[in-house]
Amino acid sequence: MFLGFDSSTQSLSAIVLDADQNKIIAEASVNFGKDLPHYSAPSGFIPGGSSGEVHADPMMWIEALDLVLGKLSAQIDLSKVTMIAGSGQQHGSVYVNESFDSIIANLDPSSSLKAQLSASLTRSTSPIWMDTSTGQECKEIASAVGGNAEVCARSGSVMIERFTGSQIRKFSKQNPSAYAATSRVHLVSSFIASVLAGKSLPIDFGDGAGMNLLNLKDLTWDKDLVNATASNLTEKLLPTASCLKPQATIGSYFIEKYGFSKNCQVCPFTGDNPASLVGMGATTPGQVVISLGTSDTFFAAMAEPKTDPQGFGHVFGNPAGGFMSLICFRNGSLAREALRDELGVDWSAFDQDALSSSKSSAGKNLTLPFYGPEITPRHDFEKPVTEFSEPRTDAISIRSLLEGQFLNMRLHSQWMGIAPQRILLTGGASKNNGIAQIVADVFQAPVERLEVANSAALGAALIAATAAGNNLVNLQSIFCKPSPDSRILPETSLASAYATALDAFKRLLQTQI
Repeated sequence: MFLGFDSSTQSLSAIVLDADQNKIIAEASVNFGKDLPHYSAPSGFIPGGSSGEVHADPMMWIEALDLVLGKLSAQIDLSKVTMIAGSGQQHGSVYVNESFDSIIANLDPSSSLKAQLSASLTRSTSPIWMDTSTGQECKEIASAVGGNAEVCARSGSVMIERFTGSQIRKFSKQNPSAYAATSRVHLVSSFIASVLAGKSLPIDFGDGAGMNLLNLKDLTWDKDLVNATASNLTEKLLPTASCLKPQATIGSYFIEKYGFSKNCQVCPFTGDNPASLVGMGATTPGQVVISLGTSDTFFAAMAEPKTDPQGFGHVFGNPAGGFMSLICFRNGSLAREALRDELGVDWSAFDQDALSSSKSSAGKNLTLPFYGPEITPRHDFEKPVTEFSEPRTDAISIRSLLEGQFLNMRLHSQWMGIAPQRILLTGGASKNNGIAQIVADVFQAPVERLEVANSAALGAALIAATAAGNNLVNLQSIFCKPSPDSRILPETSLASAYATALDAFKRLLQTQI
């Protein structure tokens, strides 16, 4: 049996799969807001942060770990688990003192993890991926190494406020004594993995690439970026390693309290995005994942660490080898919901039957689909910009908005040089056949929806199974199957219309930014 964890923004989830029976045999989850209300984090983070600060209490994640393992041990015999892997929300950081390694090596199973670990923190809360308070620090680090183009060439991303490097710099400036007392800077992923292992584990390449500190060419910490970030940071960073290489056996606390075998091994945990790439079955180039959520994301495997010359896309490590790109679009469901409310319609107006009436208008009416500030491209839009050649109807307005979202996605992913062979659609809006058809038509690639409820936790379980010697491609063919009858083929007759629309969309966008 193989156990995969995912510590996301709002919950800690776990999946156990049996590679012999080819099925998931146990699942458990703890929702931070609902199940741990005493942290006053209804959405998984502390509300009301000033100047863009968004933090969470790392003890919340640790308390959730005890709760999840309690739920799993009530379902199955955990002594049969032979390998553990996991993922954590990317970019978040945890700061511990020199007592941390001694504490996790000698945990008392008669007490809780939270009671024993809280004294090891030098920073009581952890900045997470939503934090945008480090604009000044980003400028300082970029300036020190020759500008954002150089940062991107080295690390795969321009300096980003929510990435870990600028957060470390801010902490070192604002609280130098606490920074000096910090012996290790962990990511969310490495922090939880280390607690399970009873010793500090390395940071996985895939997750480490989300720090603005890892050099993609040699997958080690970039000396210039590290030195520009904070003093003595080199000695506080853990080494890097692959999440497919187990580094320790599980700690005695978990053997005695939850019944794990002393031979159960623990891999370095990766980030939630790399784990989702695995869980969606998209670890080979040509498979593109589009996640439709509050923000939309586009991610795909790449053989080489090509970087976005405009600095909008990010490059992380691919757990299966090579690299992956990720591009985030802030105006995702936010924009779709805004238009829905503006027109006074429900989601049926976005479905295939409703949109088929406007198929003759494909590509003819342009919308820059931004109801507020956007990050791809980076600009403070206030409302959508339109260029219509036909009278507006609800169907034409909806089609134009959706086309604009996916033309923008197609335009800003061209730097990757990938021609999608298959698009894997996930997220709440992926169930809508009308939206899925627009995706297929704009990209001129077939769209499939997967039967995967928690792709990061499933990806982590698949990583664990692969680390134990199983074939990942075979596992993905079993566990990452498309939903029955979910495949939508592109209307090939619309290829030239959308090629023309892409050029027109680019020109319209250039008039605004």
